[in-house]
Amino acid sequence: MIDEFAKEYLHDELRFTRQALVWKLDGLSEYDIRRPLTATGTNLLGLVKHLATWEARYLGEIFDRPFPEPLPRWQDSDGSDLWVSEDETREQIIGFYRRAWGHADATIKELPIDAPGHVPWWPRPDVKLFNDTTRHAGHADILREQLDGRTGVAAGHEELIDTAAREAYCAKIERAARAADPTNHLRETVNWAEVGQESGSGQQAGTDVLIIGVLYAL
Repeated sequence: MIDEFAKEYLHDELRFTRQALVWKLDGLSEYDIRRPLTATGTNLLGLVKHLATWEARYLGEIFDRPFPEPLPRWQDSDGSDLWVSEDETREQIIGFYRRAWGHADATIKELPIDAPGHVPWWPRPDVKLFNDTTRHAGHADILREQLDGRTGVAAGHEELIDTAAREAYCAKIERAARAADPTNHLRETVNWAEVGQESGSGQQAGTDVLIIGVLYAL
């Protein structure tokens, strides 16, 4: 009974985070969901593609329940799951993610929370928890806020943007930062009202994992 409660609780968290991540694309142009927004090229639609690929794999072949569509071999990972070509549409990537959800959900429903799986690309012989979905959803939060200032997890929970309040809050933090490091007092003042508007490995060996570890991480 406790195991089933724990599994359902973790599964609910996974469902919620998936939906919040996809919502981060809402209302953005094709350019803005694809363009690199960090020095390492992180982009919103690429995060969705990446999570679709790895959820299909982790809650697929790892538990001997292969995803029914072709996936690139993990041995050939080259970063192409982290960005989207001009030939791939928003609808295709989101559709892929939703199909990965369906397959993963069936695996979670079918197996007990302590079901063992084998992850060949993890080098240490222990149960390793990873937090890919929640971690990348957090990345998406920041990327979306950087683009147009919108925050939250769904339209129904979104607050109106109070530009004046945000400017005052950021200015207060900026003053505290400058006061703590007077040697940097000549740095250019940041106009926080404009931030966002301008933005508009081949590991070897194997590791066993329990389904609870995958759920916790996702």
